[in-house]
Amino acid sequence: MLGSLSKDAVAKSLVSRLGKKNVMQVPRVVKVCLNMGIGISAADSKVMDSCTRDLAMISAQKPVVTRARKSIAGFKIRKGFPIGCMVTLRGKRMYEFLDRLINIALPRERDFRGLSTSQLDGHGNISFGIKEHISFLEVDYDKIDKVRGLDVVIVTTATNDADAKALLLELGFPFMN
Repeated sequence: MLGSLSKDAVAKSLVSRLGKKNVMQVPRVVKVCLNMGIGISAADSKVMDSCTRDLAMISAQKPVVTRARKSIAGFKIRKGFPIGCMVTLRGKRMYEFLDRLINIALPRERDFRGLSTSQLDGHGNISFGIKEHISFLEVDYDKIDKVRGLDVVIVTTATNDADAKALLLELGFPFMN
């Protein structure tokens, strides 16, 4: 499993690669945030239920419904209107999700050539989108009403992009270059 791999082999490998003095200085993954924005179609409660069900199956955790903070007439959204759902994964569930993401979902993604270094934010975190949430095996294709996208944010303790990229490469994330 990825969790035990991260704590042992990856940490020791990163100590030598990054020139750190001990294992506690090595960057590690803190949390993974998943977001599924629904937008205007969230007015239908069936769509919202479908999205929360799918995100719960993907993450193995109950998602929180996100609501609009202010009204925007151009988008036909009022304050308090449900516009999506999100979940934050930590610990064992986080490592299980990362394992499924790296080994199953990303290789199944259509036209996926790898993550780009431009997706790193400069502070050691990476954000990317998955075009089709059906890339995950947990989602039953017959029970979905529409294929939706999914935003993934991986937060690490790395202070720069080079350390974060080294950590993600050790975990098995595919990068383009």
